[in-house]
Amino acid sequence: MTDETFSLDQLIINALRQAIQDLGLEAKITVEHPKDDKHGDYASNVALTIFPKLKIQNTQLEVTNPRTLAETIKTKLLEQENIKQWCQKIEVAGPGFLNFYLDNRILAEEIKKIISLGNCYGHNQTLKGKKVLCEFTDPNPFKEFHIGHLYSNAVGESLSRIFEAQGAEVKRANYFGDVGMHVAKAIWGIQQKLNKERLSLEDLETKDVAQRAKFLGQAYALGAKAYEEDEVAAQAIKKLNKLIYDQDQSIIKLYQKGKAWSLAYFETIYKRVGTKFDYYLPESEVGPLGLDYVKKQLAKGVFEESDGAIVFPGKKYGLHTRVFVNNQGLPTYEAKDLGLAPVKYQKFPYDRSIIITANEINEYFKVILKVLSMIEPELAQRTTHLGHGMVKLPEGKMSSRTGNVVTGSWLLDEVKAAAVKQMQEGELKYSQTELDTISEMIAVGAIKYAFLKSNIGGDVIFDIGSSLSLQGNSGPYIQYTHARCWSILEKAGQIETQNVLKDYQANDLENSILRYLYRFPEVVLETAAQFAPHLICTYLYELAQRYNSFYNKYRILQAETEEEKNFRLILTQAVNQILHNGLYLLGIQAPERM
Repeated sequence: MTDETFSLDQLIINALRQAIQDLGLEAKITVEHPKDDKHGDYASNVALTIFPKLKIQNTQLEVTNPRTLAETIKTKLLEQENIKQWCQKIEVAGPGFLNFYLDNRILAEEIKKIISLGNCYGHNQTLKGKKVLCEFTDPNPFKEFHIGHLYSNAVGESLSRIFEAQGAEVKRANYFGDVGMHVAKAIWGIQQKLNKERLSLEDLETKDVAQRAKFLGQAYALGAKAYEEDEVAAQAIKKLNKLIYDQDQSIIKLYQKGKAWSLAYFETIYKRVGTKFDYYLPESEVGPLGLDYVKKQLAKGVFEESDGAIVFPGKKYGLHTRVFVNNQGLPTYEAKDLGLAPVKYQKFPYDRSIIITANEINEYFKVILKVLSMIEPELAQRTTHLGHGMVKLPEGKMSSRTGNVVTGSWLLDEVKAAAVKQMQEGELKYSQTELDTISEMIAVGAIKYAFLKSNIGGDVIFDIGSSLSLQGNSGPYIQYTHARCWSILEKAGQIETQNVLKDYQANDLENSILRYLYRFPEVVLETAAQFAPHLICTYLYELAQRYNSFYNKYRILQAETEEEKNFRLILTQAVNQILHNGLYLLGIQAPERM
């Protein structure tokens, strides 16, 4: 009846479109799921939207209100030959809503599809042949990898997987600032710390990657503070900045070592969170191109000179005026971002470029995209900037400038330690290897889900306790439900899937699951369209709640009849598969044992 690229809501829309056309009418048709399952699987307000326009459409229909129009549309729907293959009944409700109840046969087909497609259920070919480049995380060498970077990574990795599930070829890019004032501040701080602590680069080489990263973060905080408070230090840092851009031999060894240590440390975090980047794009690579762009466009009037610098007069366009080349002749962040777009396109000719950053630089990106539209309009049209909120702990926002930074590794380790404690206090016994592996899955899942379950534009207040809760809307709750399903299926062995729902009368809780499973492909489509992973979180949480309510009331392996047992096992298998697939799209692993 359907294939993996065809969602059930499209059946309703197509049927409604045909009925409307048969009546000589036109309308934009949308369907939604009623809040109460008792009101059907889908509902449409098409009669309510058409009725006020009947006179304009010159129809000869004799209807007096939206409800009688809905009855007329229903009659036309029931005349369609294939309607009864998938629709059990159609009801007119309230002032003129059309409620559709799916037939058990198509629900049975959908369960078979879930099981047969396995990890591919929910995928579609909407973006087949398209190339999507996702840029995210973007930590700068010489600075700490903070929890805001974890947030960016969670959003970017999830969206990358969602686009892949729609058939797109997706590449992941990481853009980092390996030149600029922050590097000069860090180098200055390193020099000060080496002298004060009587250390050498060779001494630092003996430390592990995390210790070196911590040293660099402290050095940056020291340099940033000195730059603001000490004029002599500030002048020395400015000179260092020029030396770094010029690759001066007096500083190159220290610079290259620090950069390599930072990038190696970042890789340990990417491995933990399950991200593998295709492209690493340093500012030192794109800066010269951005500088060249600015100089060429200066003569064309895109930019203006101001006090020895080159600026974009953003106020003319209702934006901020920003410096693109400073009075030392060096490209700023703005110029580098300008050069980044064509470098990306040269490496991977994308149809869509998604840039994910904290929303505190939303206004900055409006300027970048405006300038890009004036220089490379086609690339600007293909580029979307997504600004996510800030991550806060109960103590407040973190800052690498002051040194009060909450690092990504710290958060991962803290949540993992709490997960280990939770596991050790539970009934299951784990080997040390299992304890380490599963607690890592739980920690990463807890953090990612906590970041993704809300709209990405809002701030996140991260609480370790609630993120690990097995009773609420958390990653571990979804993971635990998946593991519960897996345990039941493992004990059950072989399951008969051919005669799903044949003469079986599902109870209310079974029906609540059965009539929710098929919505997953729709959620994936909507998530991609809105760049909204929280929609998948909401769906998974509701599915897990429905399944657990059923599990707590009814026996599965000890069901009263073989028919009852088999149906409940099939339902469990379908839930297990969708939870697995949904967690994967969020970048979260699904443990088989918890």
